[in-house]
This record gives sequence, C-alpha cells and structure tokens, in this order.
Amino acid sequence: MQMNDYIELIDHKLDEFIPIEYPQTIFNSMKYTVTLPGKRLRPILCLETCRMLGGEVNDAIPTACAIEMLHAQTLIHDDLPCMDNDDYRRGKLTNHKIFGEAIAVLAGDALLTWAPQVIVKHSKNLEPSILIRILNEYFKFAGANGVIAGQVVDIESENNQDIEDKEKTLEYLHLHKTSDLFQLAMRSGAIIAGASDEKIEAVTEFAKTFGLAFQVADDILDEISTFEQMGKTLGKDKLEGKLTYVSLYGLEEAKCKLSCLFEKCHGIMEKQNLKSEIIVDMIKKIKKRAGI
Repeated sequence: MQMNDYIELIDHKLDEFIPIEYPQTIFNSMKYTVTLPGKRLRPILCLETCRMLGGEVNDAIPTACAIEMLHAQTLIHDDLPCMDNDDYRRGKLTNHKIFGEAIAVLAGDALLTWAPQVIVKHSKNLEPSILIRILNEYFKFAGANGVIAGQVVDIESENNQDIEDKEKTLEYLHLHKTSDLFQLAMRSGAIIAGASDEKIEAVTEFAKTFGLAFQVADDILDEISTFEQMGKTLGKDKLEGKLTYVSLYGLEEAKCKLSCLFEKCHGIMEKQNLKSEIIVDMIKKIKKRAGI
C-alpha cells in the first residue's frame, strides 16, 4: 500500500466514524477539524507499523482513526485564544473561528471521548485483552502525563526567563506535546500486530526520536517557510517568546540536530530490520521541506 492509498483509506473511515447526529453543531465542529486535508502521519504510522510487524492493517484502522481524532482535538484546543490564538490551520480557518470558542472547546472534549468509543465499537477482530492494552495506551498518552503535560509546559515556558535548564525543559515539552502521539500510533500498531516486547520497545524509541525530529523541523519551518506552504500563521513562536529548537540553538544548529535525529531513526530501523519505504519516504520529505 502506498502513502496516498493510506490517506484515502483513512479519510474515508474518518468520515464514516463521525456521523452527523443531533445536536448537529457539535458533530459538524468535530468533523470540520478532523477532516481538514492533512498528511495523516500518525494514523499512517499506526497502520504501517502494524503491517511491517506482520499484522492485519484492517484490524488497526479504528485505532489509527481514533489517534487522528485525538490529534485533531489537540489542534482545536491549541488554536484557542486562551492558548496559541491561531486563526488558521492547514490553510483553513480554525475551529473556533467557524463555530465560536464555546463549541470549539466542546468539540475538543467530544473528540477526546469519541475516539476511544471508535476503537471499542469498530475493532471487531481484536481480543478484549488487546483492546484494553490499546485503550490504556490511548489514555496514557492523551492525559496529564502525555500531550496535556507538553501543552502545560509550553504555556509555562512562554517568555519565561527563569527556566533553569532550558534544554531539559525543551526536550520534555516536545517529547510530550509532539512525540507522544507518534509513540501512541506506533506502539498501538505493534500491539495490534502481536509484536514482541523487544519490537514494541524498538518502535517506541523510533517514534520518540521521529517525533522530536518532526518538532525540530516544524520549528525550522516556522522560521523559513510561508503561509502558503504551511497553511498557518508563521513567526508567532518568536513573537510570543516560545521555547523552540531555533530559539535555543539557532537555525543552523537546529538543522544539524534534525539530521542527527533522523540518522538515529534510520539506525533503529536497520538494527531492528524494520522495512518500510513509506517511513523512509516520510523522512526524506520532512528533510527536504526543512532545507537539509
């Protein structure tokens, strides 16, 4: 299966898994952000990990889509005026600009709880023990020790000159705010495939590293890209005094760090004999966009 095949499958299932019910406003709001055109990296990594470890891709589709719903939830809340106050996401108006702040908050809450229901309802071929493991992964990475923790540290580090260890804080921030959802995706795919503990730990280390690299690239693109390329307002990180890889290390050092992280990713794949042209292609495309 090629990248575009995965995207087409995921988009179809996302549309199917969020029907428009009463009250229509909340479902329209949920669906608006979930179905915005995107690269679908997290659900693709879930499906591709399942495939390359010998599992059935169809068994992982509900979980992959649930992870994309969780990702959309983080975007909706991240864009709110009380957080990053962004007007555009993927080239379209953000959720609260269309539906208002109150509905946007509720849409994020709804997606957070709708996604695990999708896993339970549609994962017909998974044993209860596997479902429990997947749900535990979901709630761990979605919660106060996961992406929420990263968002909190992101807020608290903004224009904060009193941070004692900025390097450690930056790594914690992005391990959770960004990397955790990649870990959730790949760990879930491995669990569904029935992978060994060794393979699960290997894909966890890969996902952690890939997630950090993705965030370094995003920080670089915030400096060098355009609205047309990124589909969102750029330069806000610097303006708002956010702690980023570029603000801490500078642009060229950030690019070096990105190269090193992706080299580590390739090393993990080679050592563990993980074969995926799709993942290799993902890395190439991200490096190209970041100018390395």
